[in-house]
Amino acid sequence: MKSSDLKKFNLPDSPGVYYFLGKGKKILYVGKATSLKDRVKSYLPTGRQALHSILMTRGPLIEKMLSEAVSVDFVETDSVLEALLLEAYEIKRIQPLYNTKEKDDKSHNYVIITKEEYPRVLIERGRNLLKIENSKLKIAKRFGPFPHGSELREALKIVRKLFPFRDKCTPNQGKPCFNAQIGLCPGVCSGDINKKDYRKLIKHLELFFEGKKDKVVKSLEKEMKALAKEEKFEEADKVKKKIFALEHIQDVALIKQDLDPSPKHLTPSFRIEAYDIAHLSGKDVVGVMVVVEDGEYNKSQYRKFKIIEDKNDDTRNLREMLVRRFNHPDWAKPNLIVIDGGLGQINMARKVLKEINLNIDVVSVVKDDKHKAREIMGLKEINLNSNNESKSLERNILMANLEAHRFAINYHRRLRGKGFRI
Repeated sequence: MKSSDLKKFNLPDSPGVYYFLGKGKKILYVGKATSLKDRVKSYLPTGRQALHSILMTRGPLIEKMLSEAVSVDFVETDSVLEALLLEAYEIKRIQPLYNTKEKDDKSHNYVIITKEEYPRVLIERGRNLLKIENSKLKIAKRFGPFPHGSELREALKIVRKLFPFRDKCTPNQGKPCFNAQIGLCPGVCSGDINKKDYRKLIKHLELFFEGKKDKVVKSLEKEMKALAKEEKFEEADKVKKKIFALEHIQDVALIKQDLDPSPKHLTPSFRIEAYDIAHLSGKDVVGVMVVVEDGEYNKSQYRKFKIIEDKNDDTRNLREMLVRRFNHPDWAKPNLIVIDGGLGQINMARKVLKEINLNIDVVSVVKDDKHKAREIMGLKEINLNSNNESKSLERNILMANLEAHRFAINYHRRLRGKGFRI
């Protein structure tokens, strides 16, 4: 596909879900967008550096997908929230080749609806789903995967205002829980809603997560007319207000967060990824990745790794962590990698990047006997425009390195406290 093909797709400047199609209209990839026009355009840069830009910002998997794509289809949505939910539903329904290859179900989030008299709505990691299904708590429905937990939590805050649900409270306990008091639980706890009406609410929630808002609206309109006919005007007015809320969803928080995980218009901020390892005499080895963008921590992008080999070999542990990290082409690519150690560590990092054909600068923070930074190995090899730029980068490197060390130690201590073994 070429950037010149964009005009014939007639993409709107509005939220929605896009589909890259291969030969025979086979769906290769599904994505969401705050602006369908801008989002699809960002996959098709112009100029001599186009292919290099795609490889660096999207990764080899998306580059291959684009080489096979021949057209684009889309579904426009009324809100960013609906785009997020519809994308997850469509990926699960269609199982497009390139979405399936790039996702890691175990680390991603799901919304589950439990199989109970008064179902609960919960967020769970993929790795926990089997445990839940093998326990007394059964899953009636699940939606996802959602790769970005912060997006999902913001989305669920909006959804819960539209469809209040139970998550923790005990049914008919005689008094309203905290969420019932602020309108986020319909009163399962206090007995303010019966089983039939609560199940109807959960059914509407399920349809909304499946991208079938029109069906929900039609159902509510029918309910409103029936209540009005029975002269239950106050109840009918409440339903009318819910219909209005559904048709005017306010998802400013999601827009601010930018639902698209990749940089817009191929102009990302300067992203530093710092890595560190923590263990106790070679036991219970863990690794972490922290992210600093333009001098600020981006904690939503931090990642944790339980090292599988669990050996007292920091260079091998670093290799495992980097290989696993770059098996996620959906994660934004860094401009600079910061590691902790000496020549062995920096050489290992560069070797891994060479194996996967990524041209990313690597520096290593070398410590003295008191664990203070003594040298930044590799910094002189980075082309910088000025002395001020060099000082700023050095400051951000040390900042990222310290944060990675802190995050790794805290993660290791927390798991040790739980007595973990891989």
